Amino acid sequence: MPDTDRNPIVEDDDPDAPGAPISVPDSGESGEGGKLKMIIGLLKRSLGVKDIAAMRLSLPASLLEPVPNLEYWCYLDRPDLFVDINSSPDPFERLLAVLRFLFSKDTKFVHGKICKPYNSVLGEFFLSHWDVIPVSFPNNDRTQPPIQHLYLYNADSKSALTPTHHTHPDPNPSYSSSKSRVNQLQVSNAGGGKYPPSPTLSAVEQNLAAGMSDISLSAPSERSLVEADSINSSDSNTAVGSLSSSERIRVAFLTEQISHHPPISAFHYTVPSRGISATGIDQIHARVSGTSVKVSPGAKNKGIFVNIEEGFGKGEKYRITHPTASVGGILTGKFYATVQECSIVTIENGEKWRVIVEYKDESWLGSPKSLMEGVVHTVGDDKSYESWTRVKHVPQDRIVAKLEGCWRDRIRWKRPQDTEWTLLIDVSYLSVMPKTVRDIPEQLPNESRRLWEGVTNHLLSKEYGEATRVKQTIEQAQRDLAASRKKKGEVFQPVYFESEIESGEPILTATGRALLEQESTRVQKS
Repeated sequence: MPDTDRNPIVEDDDPDAPGAPISVPDSGESGEGGKLKMIIGLLKRSLGVKDIAAMRLSLPASLLEPVPNLEYWCYLDRPDLFVDINSSPDPFERLLAVLRFLFSKDTKFVHGKICKPYNSVLGEFFLSHWDVIPVSFPNNDRTQPPIQHLYLYNADSKSALTPTHHTHPDPNPSYSSSKSRVNQLQVSNAGGGKYPPSPTLSAVEQNLAAGMSDISLSAPSERSLVEADSINSSDSNTAVGSLSSSERIRVAFLTEQISHHPPISAFHYTVPSRGISATGIDQIHARVSGTSVKVSPGAKNKGIFVNIEEGFGKGEKYRITHPTASVGGILTGKFYATVQECSIVTIENGEKWRVIVEYKDESWLGSPKSLMEGVVHTVGDDKSYESWTRVKHVPQDRIVAKLEGCWRDRIRWKRPQDTEWTLLIDVSYLSVMPKTVRDIPEQLPNESRRLWEGVTNHLLSKEYGEATRVKQTIEQAQRDLAASRKKKGEVFQPVYFESEIESGEPILTATGRALLEQESTRVQKS
């Protein structure tokens, strides 16, 4: 076993844990006004706190979204783009695929509202998978924008075409077949201008499970999600060719809460049929800054590590760091997210390239623009490039490609010598792909949806007092377990990941590997 002294787990009753638990009393008022009062009260108590994420908070259940934290914080909202990373023999096209994954991994924040999920308890875990249709490209040209086939919004008219109304995980998922049929969805980019139009797209889905969740991230009043289980034959031959369920690719996902103070989880994605995986540590640092909450990566969070284990680019490793984000609209109760600073992509065992994605500062006046720009540049042996965090830092003769656009809309790229821009990705019509999860009776007691089932049921029934009571029972049980471990001189050990996380790349235990292998081959109930 790893040396746990190098990565101690801080228990709830540990004297080094930050202070006594802070309880935010229920305002006693229903509706958004009552929630706003509680949020403002929480912010007042958070002023001067260095890291809100490490505070021991006990919030009323009415402030929470009915979704577990480990399910919500998933950096794989579009797994159909993730599975495409090693599909090209060309290293630059593989890098473009990595960038499409980067810009689509947090699709929930493009359309969805900001919400507070349940706090994870120590040892809680979440397991799921997706079965995706891989993206295709016009004339098989992978420098062009991809054609995607699942979970798309009508990006032009924003009209309702077979809308879905799933706003939460089903508390009793049956996983019976639940299908919506739409023959085709024409998606074209509004606005024209310098951007080329997106190709005609078909939205395809089958075996939609009642228990799948888009966790309240849709905005049905503004945009409608189209789900379908068939393709119009004439259109599909033109756009994507013949697609069948046999061409689906399984992506498995496992995450575990490995520390409670500070809150830290480890995650792993795997695509066995493609030889791709990604892993990382999820930890955030949050503090009140003016009238917003600023969120940045925690000390253990070194980014997302994408590994190509087979196929084109075998041996390459891409590290994607996280930018800083802010949650605004606190005083109005209309929360929105902005992104600042930069995300860096580095390549190990591949081309000597590096990517800077710079998120532009927002003006104090007007609505957020969500603009970004970036560069792909060469790296040298002098390591001077490691200090470059803005586009202006990069010498012109080191630039391989340029990026620009809006991270909520379209992002385009071009080489320095090109006069025309090429669309990299349009995230404005992408929805979060729901996860497939086992029925709750089949889950273990510390598996997220089963653990929080009582809270979820009461929240969905608007029984907020009962939801808070069940939530507090779960929290007290965890404190009792922590006290019992301390009394026995035991140190908590994660089950699915090794304790050593200093590198930022968590290692699966034998139990974790076995569980992911099982999920990668599990047959979905009809």
